[in-house]
Amino acid sequence: MVNLTINSKPMAVPKGTTILEAIEKAGTSVPTLCFLKEINEIAACRVCVVEVTGVERLVTSCNNYVYEGMEVFTNTPKVREARKTNIELILSQHHTNCPSCVRSGNCQLQTIANSMNLVTDRYVNQPAPFDWPEDFPLIRDASKCIKCMRCIQICDKIQGMNIWDIANTGSRTTIGVSGNKKINETSCTLCGQCIIHCPTGALSERDDVSRIFDMQGILNNPELITVVQIAPAVRAAWGEEFKIDNTIANEGRLVAALKKMGFHYVFDTGFSADLTVMEEGSEFLHRLNHHDRTNWPMFTSCCPGWIRFIKSQYPELIDHLSTAKSPQQMFGAITKTYFANQLGVSPDKIRCISIMPCVAKKEESTIPSINDGSSMKDVDFVLTTREICRMIKFEQIDITALQEESFDDPMGQTSGAAVIFGTSGGVMEAALRTCYALVVGSNPKPDAFSTIKQLDHWKEAEFILADRKLKIAVCSGLANARLLINDIVSGKANYDFIEFMACPEGCSGGGGQPIHNSNEYTGTRGKKLHDLDFQNNNRFAHENPFIKILYSDFLGRPNSPLAHSLLHTDHRAWDMPFKK
Repeated sequence: MVNLTINSKPMAVPKGTTILEAIEKAGTSVPTLCFLKEINEIAACRVCVVEVTGVERLVTSCNNYVYEGMEVFTNTPKVREARKTNIELILSQHHTNCPSCVRSGNCQLQTIANSMNLVTDRYVNQPAPFDWPEDFPLIRDASKCIKCMRCIQICDKIQGMNIWDIANTGSRTTIGVSGNKKINETSCTLCGQCIIHCPTGALSERDDVSRIFDMQGILNNPELITVVQIAPAVRAAWGEEFKIDNTIANEGRLVAALKKMGFHYVFDTGFSADLTVMEEGSEFLHRLNHHDRTNWPMFTSCCPGWIRFIKSQYPELIDHLSTAKSPQQMFGAITKTYFANQLGVSPDKIRCISIMPCVAKKEESTIPSINDGSSMKDVDFVLTTREICRMIKFEQIDITALQEESFDDPMGQTSGAAVIFGTSGGVMEAALRTCYALVVGSNPKPDAFSTIKQLDHWKEAEFILADRKLKIAVCSGLANARLLINDIVSGKANYDFIEFMACPEGCSGGGGQPIHNSNEYTGTRGKKLHDLDFQNNNRFAHENPFIKILYSDFLGRPNSPLAHSLLHTDHRAWDMPFKK
């Protein structure tokens, strides 16, 4: 233990504790801007400086360690003046259009600046120009970048993609795309983790709200029928934007809010998640029975960020992917065919809108070979959780005053298995529940496939399916995915079925979810989804009554010619901009 004082208060902390950690243990705080624990501890912003007795210069608290007898002062006049100057210098290169910024009210720079009594501008404001393809799903506004380098570290250390890098020198230093490429020339997976961890509005998703909401938007076109699907992970997170507990901000009130906006039909992506289980599970069993003629192991294909990763980094393994489309795209295909027939309207009169926890879904919906339901796109627009919350705020809807409403039929009923698609391991567990039933002829215990062993970078388990032993793995985060793929290629790892998700902890930690200034809420969201699964009266995809009707009335059977035409895709039919 190391003895020290913080603001004249004596305390003891373990050796190896940073000054910042000691300050927090003392019950006080200092502001931080660039700091991410164990990821970005470079003191680039110098906002966390403190005064240490006997040291002439101020000391950054995030990356310096305590020592015996240290005396630390966190808020002296010298400290306050230095912090204020540092923030003013950052603001001098920052486009301070806060009221129109997507992060206004949820920006660490704005919060710190507001606390420092900045009543005049002492420096000339010279932000960098905006130079970025505005149609790309991920937007970078250089005029709001504070050069904290969080995006670089997240992309390098957590996702292992190395998309961002430092560019230029001196006062011209900024963050740019690695290798002097354009962003649409890179292997960016659009996972959006850089957005989630950016402390300002320098990184965001492309805003598609106006295409739906404005005077000329689809909600104001009486000729169109609007159909909305809500992804499982959205219901576990959307209330965070309003600081409302998810027992109040539940799926029923989200449905009510969307109906109040004027959307005609509100469905559950969980319905098409159940459909995905039927198609992907049947495909897995087919591959299992023809082991010598198929690519092994089989990889899940629900996550478009993961698809972009495998296509750019390991194109030789593309055929290991399930050919099943993601639940989003299956929903769009069924909407533009089966549901259009149910309504008796032409598919071009329907606009299908997805609400997703994901940025990559915006790009997925534009892939030509994935749109098979009509002559138009199967999914017309994709909104993130953050975007739909902005729409609710714009409509001045009081969430707490809403009466809960149910999803519409026929694509509003979902199993518990579908709900856990939104968290890492859920796709695998849902698929195995149904695979067991298809092979054995009876249902397993719903939680029979929930026990899984945590390794260093992924999880694994062994299960008996009929007389066969299956070895499965679950992996989230792309740096972890690279390690697992390398072990598979080298022969160090051997599995039958692997679930991959681009974002840490899966869709619950997706790049389109609410931002909490470096605090992670993925565990809480994942638990909520598992609770919803447990509470559901039906926990098996194959027992969803409307799934049964869809097959009997329209598709025939899983993996039938029609099902394959609408619900499966050719992953080789399109190219990533860059291959290694």
